[in-house]
Amino acid sequence: MLKRLIALILIILPGILEAQTVTGSWYGRADVSHDTRADNYLTELILKQKGNEVEGIFGYYFKDSYESFFIRGKYNPQTRVVEIPNLSILFYGADTRDGFECPMHFTGILKVSRLSSSLTGSFITDRKYRYTCPELTVTFTLDREADQDSIISLGATAQRQFWKPIRADYIVSNTYEKQEEKKEVPKVLFDSTEQVVSTRKAEELIKEFQARKNVVAKEIQIASDSIRLSFYDNGDIDGDTISVFLNNQPIVVSQGLTARALNVYIALDPDREVNEISMFADNLGTYPPNTALMIIYDGVNRHEIYLSSSLTQNAAIRLVRKKEE
Repeated sequence: MLKRLIALILIILPGILEAQTVTGSWYGRADVSHDTRADNYLTELILKQKGNEVEGIFGYYFKDSYESFFIRGKYNPQTRVVEIPNLSILFYGADTRDGFECPMHFTGILKVSRLSSSLTGSFITDRKYRYTCPELTVTFTLDREADQDSIISLGATAQRQFWKPIRADYIVSNTYEKQEEKKEVPKVLFDSTEQVVSTRKAEELIKEFQARKNVVAKEIQIASDSIRLSFYDNGDIDGDTISVFLNNQPIVVSQGLTARALNVYIALDPDREVNEISMFADNLGTYPPNTALMIIYDGVNRHEIYLSSSLTQNAAIRLVRKKEE
């Protein structure tokens, strides 16, 4: 009998230990603790646990806003407490996403049952902001659909019609105009200082891009003809600057990578079976090479890819449109 009990424990124990991890996509609704009239925040945590450390992406929708950040934090397996510092969340009374941001810290407790897993906790600000930025309470639920964007599944699609881009976002549609001689000419481009990139500078950038080896890191299938790209510096924020190319033509020029997402919204060329996204390193930052986490979202699936580029090679991703069944 004792042997059977020990054998049963050995079978069940790995499943229990695995269930205690915080790795996964978590979604929930954060509410202002003292004002039931305030709009709620549709929030998501995409976490990967490595021992007592966690890292990943924190994102939220609020009014006309979508923001996301690369985050790092701590997880205590004994107390099952997750702590994530240094989150910027738009002030609940702001009218637009250009409003005041509250510096917040998240603390939550992992709860696991046979039916569901949750992270229940709060976003709390620093003491000096406590009267301006109230606590936000939230219960995150584990999304068991690994490739599904859980914020969208929660109902954020209704919010997206109110979304408006800001200067930090890039909208790419009909990127190139076909000239009579069939030469593709980029439309107006802007650099990180909001200055218009001259045709000569764009041509020089293309020559530099073509002189480097284009290394394809991955080929993925996508479910739509438009995508959202989000770039983050996944290591130390060390001044990495990149340009982004679509089908060997620049669409974003000399943008710095930080913990805050660099978002690029792209309407893909419907006449191409394969569209190629390339990351060109404008510099190597303080700690070479130039590295980034790129997340591709096509309205249905999310793909995370770690890219590394240098002064001799570009990092590329090939996007293949999924055929309708």
